Amino acid sequence: MVAAGNSGVGVRMEGAVITEWKDIPMELLLRIVPLVDDRTAIVASGVCCGWRDAICFGLTQLSLSWCRKNMNNLVLSLAPKFTRLQTLILRQEYPQLEDNAVEAIANFCHDIQELDLSKSFKLSDHSLYALARGCPNITKLNISGCTSFSDGALEYLTNFCQKLKILNLCGCVKAATDRALQAIGRNCKMLQSLNLGWCDNVGDIGVMSLAYGCPDLKCLDLCGCVRITDDSVIALADKCLHLRSLDLYYCRNITDRAMYSLAHSRVNNKPSLWQSMKGRYDEEGLRSLNISQCTALTPSAVQTLCDTFPALHTCSGRHTLVMSGCLSLTSVHCACAVQAHRTLNTIPHTAH
Repeated sequence: MVAAGNSGVGVRMEGAVITEWKDIPMELLLRIVPLVDDRTAIVASGVCCGWRDAICFGLTQLSLSWCRKNMNNLVLSLAPKFTRLQTLILRQEYPQLEDNAVEAIANFCHDIQELDLSKSFKLSDHSLYALARGCPNITKLNISGCTSFSDGALEYLTNFCQKLKILNLCGCVKAATDRALQAIGRNCKMLQSLNLGWCDNVGDIGVMSLAYGCPDLKCLDLCGCVRITDDSVIALADKCLHLRSLDLYYCRNITDRAMYSLAHSRVNNKPSLWQSMKGRYDEEGLRSLNISQCTALTPSAVQTLCDTFPALHTCSGRHTLVMSGCLSLTSVHCACAVQAHRTLNTIPHTAH
């Protein structure tokens, strides 16, 4: 209801007249903040002390990816205020962040669980050391494209951030090595998703350590990890029984042994999975596999794998089994593609 106030027109709420923005009750403000974009929330936090305190207390998610310049200074100014942040997205179109910004996050935002620093080319190992000391509750970390990080710094991080479930290291060629993967396997037992795309220093020792140390692994991207062999896939098949997605693009040392090991793992582990999943076994198993450019594979091995995992499809519109660049595998088809072909052949032709 509109009513006259001391400074003009105001709004009456439960007997109180609001004549200025700063008079909005904290409870109402905390309901409004989640409805506005992050830039507006930041601006609103500067209206008055009351608004600042309310917004800084209530805001747990923030993205600064819209910031095209001065992101580093913005983080330095916001980190001491937004201390209750749990999710912080700092993805950049071009590198802006520097170590002092990440150090500010580590010093003030100890509740951070999800952090995206992708494409932060300017960051050095100092950032990972700071996060290890200040943000031990991180469960999701994206440092893809951060090419300056070393494997020693990543190993140090895993010693403290042992709650990691999702880790993106795509393009981190210096950080993602066998040494780092051994540390991940040793420290990050809850890991479920790992992206190692184009990390060509990754070898069998690292992937095998990962397989033995992270039994809950569901998604693994080994795209462009040219050094790995069948031994890596065999270890994953034996130890990571919940694996759903595997990307082996351009891993040309992979042979039929790897495919048969994946297929046999489903058969060999069926009794234990039946027991643990209480009859939901059909929901288990690979749902996505990329073997593009794995030119050593033969149709018989891949067809066996496709037959073993019903969720792997080659049919149009689904393509959860990707085989581009493997001309020898053109005869491999999923069950529904074969059924569609049979149905088409049984339709009587109408004479014209």
